Amino acid sequence: MSSRKQYQPWSPTQPFLLPPSPLEWLPEGHLAHFILDVVSELDLSGIEGPIQAKDGRGTRPYNPAMMVALLLYGYCVGVFSSRKIERASYEDVAFRVLAGGQHPDHSRIAAFRRDHLEALRGFFVQVLMLCQNAGMVKLGHVAIDGTKVQGNASKHKAMSYERMLQTELRLGEEVDALLNRASEVDSSEDVRYGEGCREEDLPAELRRRQQRLARIRRAKAELEAEAALARARQLREQAKRAKQRSETHADPVECKRADTVATNRAKKARELNPNGSDDDIEPPMTGDGLPKHEPQTKTDGTPHDKAQMNFVDADSRIMESGGAFVQGYNCQAAVDEEHQIIVGQAVSNKSPDNGNLVPMVGQVKENCHRAPEKTTADAGYWTPEAPKRCEHLGTDVYISTRRRRHGEQHGVTPNVPFPENADEREKMRAKLHTKEGRNIYARRKAVVEPVFGQIKEARGFRRFSLRGQEAVGAEWSLVCMTHNLLKLFRFRSLQAA
Repeated sequence: MSSRKQYQPWSPTQPFLLPPSPLEWLPEGHLAHFILDVVSELDLSGIEGPIQAKDGRGTRPYNPAMMVALLLYGYCVGVFSSRKIERASYEDVAFRVLAGGQHPDHSRIAAFRRDHLEALRGFFVQVLMLCQNAGMVKLGHVAIDGTKVQGNASKHKAMSYERMLQTELRLGEEVDALLNRASEVDSSEDVRYGEGCREEDLPAELRRRQQRLARIRRAKAELEAEAALARARQLREQAKRAKQRSETHADPVECKRADTVATNRAKKARELNPNGSDDDIEPPMTGDGLPKHEPQTKTDGTPHDKAQMNFVDADSRIMESGGAFVQGYNCQAAVDEEHQIIVGQAVSNKSPDNGNLVPMVGQVKENCHRAPEKTTADAGYWTPEAPKRCEHLGTDVYISTRRRRHGEQHGVTPNVPFPENADEREKMRAKLHTKEGRNIYARRKAVVEPVFGQIKEARGFRRFSLRGQEAVGAEWSLVCMTHNLLKLFRFRSLQAA
């Protein structure tokens, strides 16, 4: 009779006589080891400075290097929630190693991320420099594109201006009716029981309506203020064009008419925006220089009926993404072809991409200290002034001038001189129809679009945790920085193999 099969020793309750090093719990070459090495190379003074400036008494803060390591590793492996990071510090070996056996509460993780957003944003350039030093950034070809990411707000919490007016009127009438009813009840009870009514005796139904009415009025006021500024800028731009026409037109009658139009437009703009300058015709910009969303307006400066505002995240906008609509942001990335390193990133709440190309190229040049040799972008980035401005920055740009069906290729035409009267669109179209132009532009999708797939599908980043333009921009910077970290980790792993 055969002997009983023996198993490997297993004693989960056996204590260690000599405690092992926590680093031995993970295999050599694990991502957590790499994160610890990277954090040791980062300049954390932007975080340590504000912490050390606080009163030394009270609860000791967690080591900022440990908190940064937890956040970086979490974003690398698709754990973005502060609650999930806290739970992982108990359940996940890698998180336990990074935390050194500590378990920061989710509220402290969230507060750390919120309080040090600018410093975390600055790590993007530091990590990019590590990638450059490793030889992973060549700047031979950079492709620029955008993707829509849902904000930390529901589209069902957005309301159009028309509906705000209707709801404000309806709620106002309901509040008045409830107050009258409450007043009648109070009077009858005062007669029966004596005078005296406390605030908490106010019916819950009435409080709910008053709170909702207050939120709608605040959102309505913000939307009206944005619309007035947008309309004032439009009027100043029209006034400037009319003034130029009045000074250059050959017909004296037309000159006088244009001068009158310029005067009236400038006067109306000052009425809508008394503090604005007559020369201020530039649209509002994000901190990264991308154009921001402006609400549609009527000629009198009031919002268009369909203009919307979200009650939860007022900076977010409803955008089309993959055939569906999301309440979110337009996230930009400039990707280097050599190793798909993100060399520039930014966020706007304006859905179209036109106006984003030049600021993105400028950011790449600032981050990497030189412009890419060639830059590609799809038709959404086309503006007549973009080619010249990109050329001024030092890059040879290729922008599609029209949207194409999936798989459709640019045809090849012989290199022929441009007609004397050719505009910028015709010149760009001819450039893309050359053999070189077609070959360069054909690589655009293979450079930038896989990066969005890696961020959204592989790591699962499909929704921001933070709210507001500035906070969302910092979080997108963190997402792009950890993308680069993963590329650097795999590159070094291959070199070490």
